[in-house]
Amino acid sequence: MPSLAGAAERDTLKIGAVASATGPASFLGQPEKLTAEMITEKINAEGGVNGMPIELIFYDDETDVNKCVLAVQKLVRKDKVDAIIGPTTSGNTLAVMRIASQAGIPLLSMASAEKIVDPVDPWVFKVTPSDSHAVTRILQHAEKNGYKRLAIITVSDGFGQSGRDFLQKLIPEAGMELVADELYGPNDTDMTAQLTSIKNVNPDAIICWGTNPGPAVIAKNRVQLGIETPLYMSHGVASKKFIELAGDAAEGLMLPAGRLIVAEQIPDDHPQKQVLMDYKESYEKTFQSPVSTFGGHAYDAIGLLAAAMDHSGNDSSAEALRNGLEKVKGFVGTAGIFTLSPEDHNGLDATAFEMITIKNGDWKIMD
Repeated sequence: MPSLAGAAERDTLKIGAVASATGPASFLGQPEKLTAEMITEKINAEGGVNGMPIELIFYDDETDVNKCVLAVQKLVRKDKVDAIIGPTTSGNTLAVMRIASQAGIPLLSMASAEKIVDPVDPWVFKVTPSDSHAVTRILQHAEKNGYKRLAIITVSDGFGQSGRDFLQKLIPEAGMELVADELYGPNDTDMTAQLTSIKNVNPDAIICWGTNPGPAVIAKNRVQLGIETPLYMSHGVASKKFIELAGDAAEGLMLPAGRLIVAEQIPDDHPQKQVLMDYKESYEKTFQSPVSTFGGHAYDAIGLLAAAMDHSGNDSSAEALRNGLEKVKGFVGTAGIFTLSPEDHNGLDATAFEMITIKNGDWKIMD
């Protein structure tokens, strides 16, 4: 398929980026935007990717699917970028994947829905661990603690539907029983009705699947209702913003998350340790703000494109980058250690996650 991107002879690596820097998902997208700009500036200051500077073109989709579509169309048709990183959310990614694919431009999504890369589209990749990996880590922990009767409460958006699908599939496969299956809307501000229904069936544990602010509301409602049943969250709340929103109600909650938010707790000999600490220190020094798992996705996306250049003969054309991405092996990123192939456009597995709890208003790796 012919690419609409510029000629391979261009002397810059032209990367388009779309993220939700404003709107409901800004707690995800703003760190992505800031990181993309920071990493681009750092790489260019050090001489570029194999001597080729990066030109970053960023658009804020404002967490709006229509604006996201328009932004990607603009990157493809007007800006003629070599690759696109983003969007931030699963719903927006699913809405724009075909645009990039039909144009023959590699897209590296920063969202986690498994259907982004399953089935594999030759032009679509993602840099976050998959929802099935997060579910697997939660269920492994639940099994270890003897929790057999599980209740789930999931948000009715793209991210929530993906998580719900895997929870419904993997809970019975793990020999456990799904005793309640509740939904809530992305803009709902009270979930006491759903939690009351869950409380009435007395599960061993509850799994909430969503991104802020809904999970923070659920955490607070749980405390208000006097529910002491253990509560798992998804990896969609792995930012300090969740702890701020939930306040004291966050205490003791559990979730699977990438190692970035617990970088100091990782053993010094872990392959990711240096990468995590370098990124964390750079981000927090530059922006005077706590590092976020989600900002790390932009770090990994740009890093993977740079790694792809090592396999493309320094050819920055879209097709060469796509082919190069499929040859990346053992790239150490913030989300994990990536090994991509024609059959796997994610390159991560369940080992990318640590099980984490919230203790004294901060993250702590669980034993």
